[in-house]
Amino acid sequence: MDQITPYCPQFQDAMEVLGRRWTGAIVRAMLAGRTRFSELTETIPDLTDRLLSIRLKELESEGIVTRHVEPTRPVRIEYRLTNKGRELADVVTLLGDWAHRHSTPEQKAAYAAAKAAEAAESEATEPARQS
Repeated sequence: MDQITPYCPQFQDAMEVLGRRWTGAIVRAMLAGRTRFSELTETIPDLTDRLLSIRLKELESEGIVTRHVEPTRPVRIEYRLTNKGRELADVVTLLGDWAHRHSTPEQKAAYAAAKAAEAAESEATEPARQS
């Protein structure tokens, strides 16, 4: 793309898909390796099971996510990004960088606290995994 035009219908369509509440967070979590429904709800605060289910179906219908069912007992379901979904990695990274540069001191403090809590939780579960 050489020049930004005032309006682009493809851009508008993409923004309407990715701009829905929680969709960006879901794609980001999946780019970070989260594939199970429970992993996504644990990773993304305040995301309800119902809304996650709706968003995953939307992403699947857009060809961004695929649903894989492992016929084990119990059944194991994983959601994976398609090539189309993985191509969003640069966009997600650039938007995240932009957001960090322009966040308020309060947002930066909340982010630091969340990262510290995540690290503490990870340390607490690590000895259990090694046992």
